[in-house]
Order: sequence, then structure tokens, then C-alpha cells
Amino acid sequence: MYAVPRAFPPAVPTLTDTLDALLPQTQCTQCGYDGCRPYAQAMAEGLADTNRCPPGGPGVIEALSRTLNRPARPLDPDCGTHQPFRVALIDETHCIGCTLCIQACPVDAILGANQCMHTVIEADCTGCERCVAPCPVDCIAMIPAGRDWTAEDADTARARYQARNVRLRSRHDEDAGPAARTLANKPVLTAPDSGDKQDRIAQALARARARRP
Repeated sequence: MYAVPRAFPPAVPTLTDTLDALLPQTQCTQCGYDGCRPYAQAMAEGLADTNRCPPGGPGVIEALSRTLNRPARPLDPDCGTHQPFRVALIDETHCIGCTLCIQACPVDAILGANQCMHTVIEADCTGCERCVAPCPVDCIAMIPAGRDWTAEDADTARARYQARNVRLRSRHDEDAGPAARTLANKPVLTAPDSGDKQDRIAQALARARARRP
């Protein structure tokens, strides 16, 4: 059973802050929003109900509903089902190193390099399942974690998610900076053709299929 996280508000929390602190921070998007905080904001604005978080289950639904003074309704089946905490596991014998799972992971819980075997850092995995669908060779499975998702896990996941977003924004700004300067001083460099990457993935897929019985 998931334990409701302890409050993690700033000095003067908004309603969105309070609701976000109650969510499990798995960033699974099963609620229909792009992460826990957008869902919290939608609830604070009266645009979403409190029963859309499968990882949190009844405990989180009750806490959210109590905070908003709303009746606690059963989990919306359109969002999924509440189940024991699971983590991702990569079948390393079939991994082709395409990096799509790394790009999908919201908390940087997957290690690997292009065309090299990847692996999941189990202690950092939130069980969000966002790495499963992008895998072109279906070598990622969700397995029982053998433990519950705790309030401490939620705090850590929130910090890792925020750190990843900061890093991605910084990388975007670095990429955009030189490009903007070249408009005035140099010819604009063209972006590398994504066809090369697609070709590499196609070749890796062919090798992976050839290895399978």
C-alpha cells in the first residue's frame, strides 16, 4: 500500500503546492496530465477530480479529497488500476541501445549509451512505465519491486524529476545560444539529419530480431 508523502511545501504554500505534496511523484501521466504537478494544478483550479492517480490509490484519493473538501470517489478506471509497486527491468540480451527508454524516463533512472546495453537503476525507478512503450524490441518488463513506495521515495523522485528538467532546459538554452549568435555573425549551422539515427535503430532492430529464436 502506498504511504501518503509527508507535506513538502514552501514557506507559503499554494493550494497547488499542497496537493502536489500529496501525490506520489511517479510522473506516470496516467492521470491524463503531464506529471504530478500539472495534475495538482488542475485539481486546484477545479478542472480535475481527485480520483485519477492509480499509483496513489485510495490513500492518496482520500488525502486529496479531504484537502479539497470533496467526497472521495473510487479510482477512475479510465486512468488504470491501483497495484503493488513495480519497477522496470530491461532484458539486457535483447537491448539494442537505442536510448529511447532513457529519453522517456522522467527521473534519469536508466543508464546506457547509444548502441550499448542499458540497465535500470532499481532504487531510482518510480514504476511509471513510460519506458515500456517506446522500446522498439519490447525488452522492458515491469516486475514486482518487493517493497512499498514510501514518502521518502516520493521526495527523492520529485527532486530527481526537477533536476532532470533543469538539466534539459539548460541544455536547450546552450543549444539555442550559439545558434542565435550565428544569425548575426556566421552562417547558421544546419541541424544534423535525424535519418542517420533512424538508420542505426533500424540496423540494430534487424540484429536484435536475428538474435531471437
